[in-house]
Amino acid sequence: MQFQQLVYFVAVAETRHFTRAAEREHVAQPSLSQQIKALERELGAELFSRVRGSITLTDAGEALLPLARRILADADTARLEVQELAQLRRGRVRLGATPSVCTGLLPAVLKAFHTAHPGIELLIEESGSLDLVRELARGALDLALIALPLPPSAPALTTVELLTEELVVVSSAALPAPAGGREPAIADLRDEPMVMFRHGYDLRDLTVTACRAAGFEPVFTVEGGEMDAVLGFVRAGLGIAVVPAMVVDHADPGLRATRLAGSPLRRTIALAHRTDVAPPRAARELKRMLVG
Repeated sequence: MQFQQLVYFVAVAETRHFTRAAEREHVAQPSLSQQIKALERELGAELFSRVRGSITLTDAGEALLPLARRILADADTARLEVQELAQLRRGRVRLGATPSVCTGLLPAVLKAFHTAHPGIELLIEESGSLDLVRELARGALDLALIALPLPPSAPALTTVELLTEELVVVSSAALPAPAGGREPAIADLRDEPMVMFRHGYDLRDLTVTACRAAGFEPVFTVEGGEMDAVLGFVRAGLGIAVVPAMVVDHADPGLRATRLAGSPLRRTIALAHRTDVAPPRAARELKRMLVG
């Protein structure tokens, strides 16, 4: 059973005339008649009764007509759905981002994207870079804003560098500043207790690596938190933490941000997606706005 055969069948059923049906469908009448006959042969039943020039539906035709109309309506709906997706009227984007990017970069960009494409659903996952890379690999995200360099075990990802973040030492404003108030080097944090992110955050690996390069092993008073929890533990005086400068609210009276002396720690944030899978149309548009 071919789609076009159902189109011709419905046209004849509605016009009750083969010639008028052919004119409506812009096809030669013999071709239309041949397609109807082919449909009847396939179904094993006549669909029309032709008596003295009058065209009526047989019982088989009456049974087929509502089904044929439903199939054609569903096909039309599918066509419109695909057109809407292609034109960014509907759809979704699954975007992962590190906490600092969620608070610093994303709000303005997502507002602009939503204003331009209000029918697109935005699903945001906030996590550490290592977790986001794993989510990209298993197809749970379309795009992710992650820290470079990629881990050795990362899948094949296409990346575009977006920004470089400076990392600062954050401490409780109620306690003395690290290194006596001067800008500390990493080595000056040797005796400072630290609040540490859970495994899966690139900031954890970056901080530990920097401490070891300075000749000491960091001591954790609390570990395993997300960004908001880490800042809360620091605010409560449980230790210091190394975080991106953009996550520190300078209006927060409970936190103090201190720049690192010498060569400050930095990390590069990139937009990534799987190389082997093209992002959906809506995700490609969001990528265009982010890369700008």
